[in-house]
Amino acid sequence: MPEDSVTDRSVCPVPVIAGNWKMNKGPDETRAFFDAFLGLHPPRGDRSVWCFPPALSLPAALLATRDRPDILIGVQNVHWETAGAFTGEISAVMAAQAGARAALIGHSERRQLFHETDSEVARKTVATLAAGLAPVVCVGETLEQREAGQLETVLGRQIDAVLDRLAAGDARRILLAYEPVWAIGTGVNATPLDASRAHAFLRDRIRSRAGEAAAGRIPILYGGSVKPANAEELLAAPHVDGLLVGGASLEPASFARLAGAPAPAR
Repeated sequence: MPEDSVTDRSVCPVPVIAGNWKMNKGPDETRAFFDAFLGLHPPRGDRSVWCFPPALSLPAALLATRDRPDILIGVQNVHWETAGAFTGEISAVMAAQAGARAALIGHSERRQLFHETDSEVARKTVATLAAGLAPVVCVGETLEQREAGQLETVLGRQIDAVLDRLAAGDARRILLAYEPVWAIGTGVNATPLDASRAHAFLRDRIRSRAGEAAAGRIPILYGGSVKPANAEELLAAPHVDGLLVGGASLEPASFARLAGAPAPAR
């Protein structure tokens, strides 16, 4: 993949509709999913569709989409080291060798359940870029933090930890996903205004830290109880460049509706 292709909007146009399957779908289920989904979602040049299956299902996903270069396949997590005594982990280098083109970094479940720190998220981002993969860096606040008025403090801390380790040229090669923890898997999504305000803050933070070129180039996705019924409204919100979808990405018809949701030109 050319160095800047992921955020080159002529190559990877927005909106980006990404499906995070979490710990769902083994190889057989992955093949069945794409057998159905590919027929429901024909190639189109006005958006990008990304899928993040479990690591064991990566080969099945890549094989199923070998004739669909419009669909990008990534992994859900990587380690920051390239190799070593880290039983159960996979490195970004290994993921790239296996055919992945992107990696989710710092998903809220990794932060909350596996206690990943901002520093570890930053190290994973650096490793992912070094391996030639596109990092989708996830940030977001808990309900307690939101109610305490700490939204900007939390988001600023999380994004600064990553930007502190990146040169300005590398900063342009990441994607962000804003996923308020209180909206993930709860059925309660942030309103389009909530999403727009958080995304605007993130874009301003990138502008102040990495410059105008990075701020204008980095796609910022919204994630948190996204479903076909609210996709169009979310995509129409200012500063929302795409969606990171959880449960609604597991069913082919549902994800096809999301992948085809109307969106304004950015």
